[in-house]
Amino acid sequence: MSEEKPHLSDSLIPRLQQTLTTCSQLIEAGDFSNSDGLLTGLADFLTPISEEASNLDLETTSFQILTEIHCFISAPSRNQEVIDALSFELPKVVCKFACASKSCSEIAELIVGHLVSMCSPREMLSILCEALSSPTEMFRVPCYFSPLIGGLAKVIILIKRRQFEQVKAAVPVILGVLKSMSLEADEEGKDTEDLFHKAIGLADSIQAVCKLLKDKKKLCALLGMFVLQVMALVSIAMGHNISSLLPIMIHLSHFLPICGLSYEGLITGLDVDKFTTICGDDGDDNMACFSHVKHGGSLAVIWGYKSNETSVAADTDFEAVKNELQKNQTKRWQAIGMLKYVFSSVDLSWELKVHALDFLLCIMDGCMHQEIQNDTMDYSTYVPTLYTSLQAIEMVIIYAPNAVLRKKSFDTLMKVLADVPSSLRFDILTALIQNSESSSMIAILLDCIRREMHEEYSSCISVNSGVSEAEVKYSQCLSFWSAGVLELVELVLKPPYGGPPSLPEYSDAVLSALNLYRFVVIRESTGKTNCTGVLCKDMLQTAYNEWLLPLRTLVTGIMAENQQDHEKLASDTMCSLNPIELVLYRCIELVEDNLKHA
Repeated sequence: MSEEKPHLSDSLIPRLQQTLTTCSQLIEAGDFSNSDGLLTGLADFLTPISEEASNLDLETTSFQILTEIHCFISAPSRNQEVIDALSFELPKVVCKFACASKSCSEIAELIVGHLVSMCSPREMLSILCEALSSPTEMFRVPCYFSPLIGGLAKVIILIKRRQFEQVKAAVPVILGVLKSMSLEADEEGKDTEDLFHKAIGLADSIQAVCKLLKDKKKLCALLGMFVLQVMALVSIAMGHNISSLLPIMIHLSHFLPICGLSYEGLITGLDVDKFTTICGDDGDDNMACFSHVKHGGSLAVIWGYKSNETSVAADTDFEAVKNELQKNQTKRWQAIGMLKYVFSSVDLSWELKVHALDFLLCIMDGCMHQEIQNDTMDYSTYVPTLYTSLQAIEMVIIYAPNAVLRKKSFDTLMKVLADVPSSLRFDILTALIQNSESSSMIAILLDCIRREMHEEYSSCISVNSGVSEAEVKYSQCLSFWSAGVLELVELVLKPPYGGPPSLPEYSDAVLSALNLYRFVVIRESTGKTNCTGVLCKDMLQTAYNEWLLPLRTLVTGIMAENQQDHEKLASDTMCSLNPIELVLYRCIELVEDNLKHA
């Protein structure tokens, strides 16, 4: 018979037992210099083994090593000084073995929990935070961090003095771990899900501490900020798996009323700003960890819209919040400003962005548009927010993975624009066009301007029914009919970097600019108006010589080059240039006709 191969643990466990016993004897004898060296040696001895723990043989060994450590520190006769000394090294070591299996993770958490129960809470807070911050790249995985965050949840309850300061110092480390894990999470993500459940346990602990304090305002605000950040990070990590994400969001929503957070305060951003001020100022380095609280605030309300269970957990009447947003333009615009954080995030899933669009459409569909400006409201203060929010919705339109989502995001864009008074709408559209690099997006926005001009003109004529066109005071009812329209046409047809536009890359934008120019020339000439200045001789000559003729030269040249080429690229180029050529020649004819009468 062949000899049975010795198990790896046969040699390791006796050595581990000997090292722990010797270390204990040295500490009890007061020989701390040698015991410190032995503790470091213990870590150095175990670390290489933990790095191979995914191997089945080593998985068994890891379990035995952790069991031995747990038995050693749990012995009733164990000296407190020994436990204190081991607490500096063991958390990092045992959490590396936690990655071997679920059972190893459970024992690692027991070890960390026992150290927490036996040692100084303030010391353990520092030790566990240091362990969270220090793993090598190999151990930057959820199963390493979970026992440590579970241990912190136990530590926080045990701290009796300066709780706010202690928790505030630990939170950035914890959120840093959760952020890195959320960005690296895979679609299976069971370990990541477990990690966020540990984070919820930590929030439960902070809540428990809040209940014990007389002055709990600052710690409650910190808990609220922590919960909002976790809401955002778990949405990044698990946004592709809505069914698993929902229970976590429901649990997190329970904390909102406890902290004094309301859906209305969250979606307008007022609660987030208030809590940020309570917890610390902009110069406070610890506040940098709350980079996603506005994402979290928006997502909390979006989930209240999608799930009745979530709004019940948040102790909020969602319908009342929706009605308030629909009737109050200021709060509605603040909500639009908060939702931009969801729309512009490259880390959140498309499923969550669809929910955000549905929520915004729900608000906009029932809102009371306020075209007549309120003299008591300073609209200009909201223009930057509306502009950046519309830019974020543009990103969804441009990068949406399917036509249905593009259509929904376009409808949202139009509804938000419709909520803006026309006197500001043109300025916002102009800024969007000037700062867009997408030809298709520029084309869409120029078409919006053309539709706005048509509707304004029709409305103005209707209001002045019975009055001759020559007597209509267009300047009082046509905010879009200004020289600014021609500046936008020029931006596309004669780009600021010089020369005609790049074709066929900018075909969409060029065609839309030509259609807008043609529309303006026809409407102004037939109506015998000149609100935009398009019919001035100098303007006609500029358009003719600097926009249209150079563009004609470019278009005819490209078409001549591709005429005999039968490759698909050449065919696509010809298809994109044909409508441009058609509209271009019509614009040239219109300008030539008007120059004769200028």
